[in-house]
Amino acid sequence: MNFRGRSKRPSVGFQLAPMIDIMFLLLCFFIAAQIYAQWETEIDITLPTAETGEMPSRLPSEIIINIRADGTHVVNQRELDREGLQNLLARIVALYPGQPVVIRADLQTPYEYLIRTLDLCRQSDLWNISFATTEPDA
Repeated sequence: MNFRGRSKRPSVGFQLAPMIDIMFLLLCFFIAAQIYAQWETEIDITLPTAETGEMPSRLPSEIIINIRADGTHVVNQRELDREGLQNLLARIVALYPGQPVVIRADLQTPYEYLIRTLDLCRQSDLWNISFATTEPDA
C-alpha cells in the first residue's frame, strides 16, 4: 500500500504576508538604530567655533565626554565626578586599548577643567582624542 504516491500536494506560492512582516521589523530596527547613532548632545553646552574645523566620520563606540561650564562631566547622559570618570576611562581602556574619545567642552568652561579631563585621559592611557567645535555663523 503506497499512500504517498497518490496524493499530490499543491505547490505553495510566494508568501507575501511574512515578507511584509520581515520588512516592517527591519524598518523598525533601522529607525531605532539611527536614533542611537546620532551625536550625543548635551543641551546645556554651547560649543566654541572654529573656521578650520571639519565634521569627522563617527567611529564605532566612540566616547563623548561633555564638560559643562561648572566643570561637571557628562558621559552617556550620566553626571560623573572626577573619580567616576577616571574609573570609567580605566575600564574602557582595559577592554578597548585604542578607544576614540571626543571632548565637548562648553564655550564658558574654564581652561583648567579641560586640562583636568585631558589629564584623566592621559592617566588612563587614552591617546585618540578629538575636540568638538561648531562652524562660525555666516
